[in-house]
Amino acid sequence: MEPDDDRPQAHPEWAARVLADFERHLAAERALSRHTVRAYLGDLRSMFEHVTRSPMVLAIEEIDLGDLRGWLAAQSREAGAARTSVARRAASVRTFFRWATRTGRVPTDPSLRLAAPRRVGHLPGVLRQSEAGELMRVAQLAADDGDPISARDRAMLELLYASGLRVSELAGCDVDDVDLDAGVVRVLGKGGKERVVPFGRPAAEALAAWAAYRPTVATEQSGAALFLGRRGRRVDPRQVRAAVHRLVAHVPGAPDLAPHGLRHSAATHLLEGGADLRTVQELLGHASLATTQIYTHVSAERLRRSYEQAHPRA
Repeated sequence: MEPDDDRPQAHPEWAARVLADFERHLAAERALSRHTVRAYLGDLRSMFEHVTRSPMVLAIEEIDLGDLRGWLAAQSREAGAARTSVARRAASVRTFFRWATRTGRVPTDPSLRLAAPRRVGHLPGVLRQSEAGELMRVAQLAADDGDPISARDRAMLELLYASGLRVSELAGCDVDDVDLDAGVVRVLGKGGKERVVPFGRPAAEALAAWAAYRPTVATEQSGAALFLGRRGRRVDPRQVRAAVHRLVAHVPGAPDLAPHGLRHSAATHLLEGGADLRTVQELLGHASLATTQIYTHVSAERLRRSYEQAHPRA
C-alpha cells in the first residue's frame, strides 16, 4: 500500500520510513480496512511529531517510556482529547511497538508499561423488543408507498436487525451473497473474514420485495451490489445511517439509533431470548468473546431497571 500523498512531513525521514513499513504491514499482512489503517497512522504521526521535538530522539530505538507518557499527557492537556481517544491512541502505540520489537526495529518495547485513562463503560443504546417490532412496522408502512427506496430501506433495516450486521458489511453485500431459500447472507467482516449469517422470514420477505424493485433503479454502475441508491450506485454507510435515523424517529420513545444500534439490539434480544454467548459471538463476527460479553451487561441492566420499576421493595 502506497503512503498517503497528504501525510504531514513534520517528522524526520527515519520516522517516515518506519511508518511506511508499518502501513504496509497493517494493509497487506493484517488486511485491515483503509479507514482503520488511517486511524493507526494518524495516532502514530502525532506521537512521532511529539517525541522528535526532543534532541535526544534521533532514531526509533531512542524513544522511551517517558517520551510516550509525555505525548499522552500532552494529548489530554493540550488537545483536550477525551478519555476514549487517549486510550485508543495508547493502544495504537502499543500495537506499533509490539510490531517494531518483533521485527527487530527496537531492542525492547518502551510501551509495555504505558498506561492510559480507563475507558468509561457506556452501555450501548438498544431498542426494546416492542420498539424493534414497531420500527419494522413503520418501515413496512413506508414501503407501501411504491417507492423503490422505501422498499430498500425496509429490507436494509430488517436485515440489520435480523442478522446483526455491521453497516459496512451490509453496504458491501452483493446480490449473490443472499440465499432467500436458505435464509442466510454471506458477509465479509473485519480482517477479511467471511461468515454466513442467518435471517428470518420477515427479512426474507423484505429482501424479496426489494429484489423486485431493484431492476427499476439499477444501472451499468450497479454491478452486483445488493442495495442501491437512487442513481444506481452501491449504497454507502452514510445512506444507511440516514435511513435508520429517519425511520427510528417515527417510533415513540425509541432512542435515536445508528445502524450499529440495531446490531446492539439484535445481540441483546438474542441473549434475552436464551441464546448463548458463543452463538452470538459467531453471529456478530467478534474475534473475542470478551467483546460479546458487553451484551450480558446490557441485559442485566435492563433487568435491573424493570425490577426497580416493578418490585414494591426494590
